[in-house]
Amino acid sequence: MAFPYQSALVTGGAGFIGSHLVDALVAGGCRVSVLDDLSAGKMENLQQSADGVDFHRGDIRDMSAVRRALGDCEAVFHLAAMVSVPQTVSDPLQSTEINIMGTVNVLEAARQRQCRAVIFASSCAVYGDHPQLPKTEQMPTQSLSPYAQQKLTAEQYLSLFHRIYDLSAVSLRFFNVYGPRQDPSSPYSGVISIFMNRALAQESPNIYGDGRQSRDFIYVKDIARALMLAAAPGAAGCVINVGSGKNVAIAELWEKISSLAGVRVPARYLEAREGDIRHSLSSIELAREMLGFAPSVDLDDGLLRTFEWYRENRIKGSRDY
Repeated sequence: MAFPYQSALVTGGAGFIGSHLVDALVAGGCRVSVLDDLSAGKMENLQQSADGVDFHRGDIRDMSAVRRALGDCEAVFHLAAMVSVPQTVSDPLQSTEINIMGTVNVLEAARQRQCRAVIFASSCAVYGDHPQLPKTEQMPTQSLSPYAQQKLTAEQYLSLFHRIYDLSAVSLRFFNVYGPRQDPSSPYSGVISIFMNRALAQESPNIYGDGRQSRDFIYVKDIARALMLAAAPGAAGCVINVGSGKNVAIAELWEKISSLAGVRVPARYLEAREGDIRHSLSSIELAREMLGFAPSVDLDDGLLRTFEWYRENRIKGSRDY
């Protein structure tokens, strides 16, 4: 899709979601700068768009690195973060420095350079285990981890910079993102990437609980499109869910993936993990209204595309779900 600005910075652009966004921006004719410390991202994720990318290795906690990478970019997509919930629990100080102070650095650099748009990758984790379904942007938040609280605080900083500095800032609350390049061996991996790797190895995954817990999965290319749509001026100051608006039980998800692999391997059911959310489902009415966004890839199609990628690029050593 076309992009309204000629240049953009993507923090965390060598990561799973970031690299798909970079591909979409370059394909739309945008000059892209990437800032990534490669703690989770990989340079190979940028191979497809390497000719259109100015890569900067650096940390968002380093204001000088942020300024250098930003240059004269018109828009900023802020995806860099410590995204492992257990890691934020074990190291709340460092994760706060990255997820909150790093965000303030990005916002202040964007303000100083008079950027036309800042789009932030937030998370449905801010809703916690509130029982209301679907999750709407107006419902109470309920942080159950430093990660969720840090994302919520970062959202509030974007709203603050919008109000007092007139910076066009938008926060998108991602639900469960999946697709090619999601590393199942990473502590940041999602259940789909783990299940894909298990199915290809013809091994049973662990499912914690009865398997009827459900999640709202959104394909990564739809996420990239939503991010680009959010750069339009009309969404400034908003906090918006980005999901599929549908959910699926984890046991059914394993059935779908094992069927794609042509294997009949039963899952191992273990005791439910304390703190796990039972059901997650997004309301995407605001995304339709403010962004003109609707998912274009349904779960079955997205799983097929993702499985084909994993079959060609199989990564060993995945964690159990």
